[in-house]
Amino acid sequence: MALRDTTRPEAAGPKAAPAAPLDPADRGRLLGGAHHDPHALLGAHPVPGGTLFRTLRPNARAVSVVVDGRGTPLESEGDGLFAAVLPHPEVPSYTLLVAYDDAEQEVHDPYRFLPALGELDLHLIREGRHEQLWRALGAEPMTHQGVAGTRFTVWAPNAQGVRVAGEFTYWDGTQYPMRSLGASGVWELFLPGIGEGARYKFEITSRYGHRFLKADPMARGTEVPPDTASVVTAGSRYEWGDAEWMAHRGDTPVHEAPFSVYEVHLPSWRPGLSYRQLADELPAYVRAMGFTHVELMPVAGHPFSGSWGYQVTSYYAPTPRLGSADDFRYLVDALHRAGIGVIMDWVPAHFPKDDWALGRFDGDPLYEPGDWRRAEHPDWGTYEFDYGRTEVRNFLVANAVYWCEEFHIDGLRVDAVASMLYLDYSRDSGQWEPNVFGGREDLDAVAFLQEMNATVYRRCPGVVTIAEESTAWDGVTRPTDGGGLGFGLKWNMGWMHDSLEYVQKEPVHRKYHHNEMTFSMVYAYSENYVLPISHDEVVHGKQALVSKMPGDWWQRRANHRAYLGFMWAHPGKQLLFMGQEFAQGAEWSEAHGPEWWLLDDGYHSAGDHRGVQQLVRDLNERYRATPALWQRDTDPAGFRWVLCDAADDNVFAFLRYDREGCPLLAVSNFSPVPRHGYRVWVPEEVPAWQEELNTDDVRYGGGGVGSVGPLKPEDGFLELTLPPLATVWLAPEH
Repeated sequence: MALRDTTRPEAAGPKAAPAAPLDPADRGRLLGGAHHDPHALLGAHPVPGGTLFRTLRPNARAVSVVVDGRGTPLESEGDGLFAAVLPHPEVPSYTLLVAYDDAEQEVHDPYRFLPALGELDLHLIREGRHEQLWRALGAEPMTHQGVAGTRFTVWAPNAQGVRVAGEFTYWDGTQYPMRSLGASGVWELFLPGIGEGARYKFEITSRYGHRFLKADPMARGTEVPPDTASVVTAGSRYEWGDAEWMAHRGDTPVHEAPFSVYEVHLPSWRPGLSYRQLADELPAYVRAMGFTHVELMPVAGHPFSGSWGYQVTSYYAPTPRLGSADDFRYLVDALHRAGIGVIMDWVPAHFPKDDWALGRFDGDPLYEPGDWRRAEHPDWGTYEFDYGRTEVRNFLVANAVYWCEEFHIDGLRVDAVASMLYLDYSRDSGQWEPNVFGGREDLDAVAFLQEMNATVYRRCPGVVTIAEESTAWDGVTRPTDGGGLGFGLKWNMGWMHDSLEYVQKEPVHRKYHHNEMTFSMVYAYSENYVLPISHDEVVHGKQALVSKMPGDWWQRRANHRAYLGFMWAHPGKQLLFMGQEFAQGAEWSEAHGPEWWLLDDGYHSAGDHRGVQQLVRDLNERYRATPALWQRDTDPAGFRWVLCDAADDNVFAFLRYDREGCPLLAVSNFSPVPRHGYRVWVPEEVPAWQEELNTDDVRYGGGGVGSVGPLKPEDGFLELTLPPLATVWLAPEH
């Protein structure tokens, strides 16, 4: 913070008079970090006979006030306090010359500055309507009253006092107590000379007298774990190159557009790559594979890499493990320029209990509810958010907006929505209290989700919100003005569980579980669905997708291919986790990532894995080129069963239609035997059909069994040769 080092004023200043001593109570509270208004005691204040100057400089040997180049020493009052009355009738422009045993520094006095946070900001914070909260709270480098520095602000309404501590104070907050800005619960201090890159925390004194250091909840930069300090981060200077993408990403409503998602855990996709190095590889790979979007597992700061990002401590800072915030912007920009949308997992359901982070932030429950029955998440050893508290709701709503506006995120997949919606989620009798209507719905969480969705859709055109919601809650994707939660899409967990249960069965037993593959169509149009084969299904002993399948290696791969063909044709959007696109057999590990070596020339089964990879590439290509597969995903008239009761044959067949009525026929044979001359009803208006895709194609590692086209119906039926353990797509002959 030095203006200049080891430089003394040219001449002595006016003679100083002793200052009246501080009230003992004020002095004790100031030195103890429990004073709400340090600016009333420190800085410069008019008094009879001149201007009183007082400063708190622990470890200083001497302090002088410098006015117009002339210095006047202040008298030591002990404990780092220095004060005197100078004969200035009005408060002059001044600096402080602070002498230590080994150096002198001329600095600006933080306690001569007016608050650097405006009344409108405070009003919006009190109302819970500050939709750009990150511009008001946290550490903001700025020029204030003509001086460069950083404004520090933090919400801590239960604290007796708050101080700024950092590497610039050797992590002792004594020197920089903050002032309370009234009923808002916000504390503020402008520190001249502190700039971008400075590491800091807030030293909080609770109402019980306990003192502790907390990372900034609004920090836009953090140290690399295991270090936990916040880092002063300026607003972005990144120059985006995705203007065309941003202008047109919302041209077609997402539920009427192709939407095929590749789920990625960035730190392990290619272990060791930074955000910028990933930008050189990930967009090209995703584009070559034909996916329309990537979904990134949580990017927000998290201390434990084994949580995969789902235990967030820094909601406003991308994890620094892979680079800076602008480096992450560079990756998003590169994906956009490659025509790839970016969805980010977002975790407003819970947060970890680390003592340096959000938990009991100011010594009392603050971000979490005060009622123990609602504060603790029973499954994950974490805290839940207090959705009924205005400022907490604002913290989360603004955070959703932050990622979309500051990082051009195209979608937020909201984690663990079911755990938010129900008061009795994973709780036994006596561990929860009904709402005011006697029900188990968390009305505060409902209101929060509605506000979040409405705010994001209003402020960020083209963004989609996606719910991971595992129950039959009514109206997850219904608009908020119709009483729904307002999400754009919902993960279809029912389809996922049922279909995976079916394909894991030996084919001889599948006829007894036929309904598990057809039941999804009973409710397929109750919401706007995504079909997710996510990371959750390929970890913790659940096995990778290909390893779930029964039979020998050939049968497992054939089942895998047939299942993907069925999935891509089924109503709903698709999501596939990394590694499953080339039939990785081992469970995913965040330490090792996908087993790319399976595709290497030297590996004896590389051709098998490349075949599955080629199938996924072709599925995406045909999917995007076939409006029948995505244009009417939420319209029951876009689907028709052809065979839904062929349980003994393990066969399913259905038609998909685009808006023009052009059909695509999907037939899946989940038995290990080919079926020759298999009759399937088709619409009369199509005179001939041709095979568009066959998961048994030799290019994919199959046996090459199939029908030779064009195929012409007889008496309204096609006679097909169905390959074993395969899905075939047929379309009208071109």
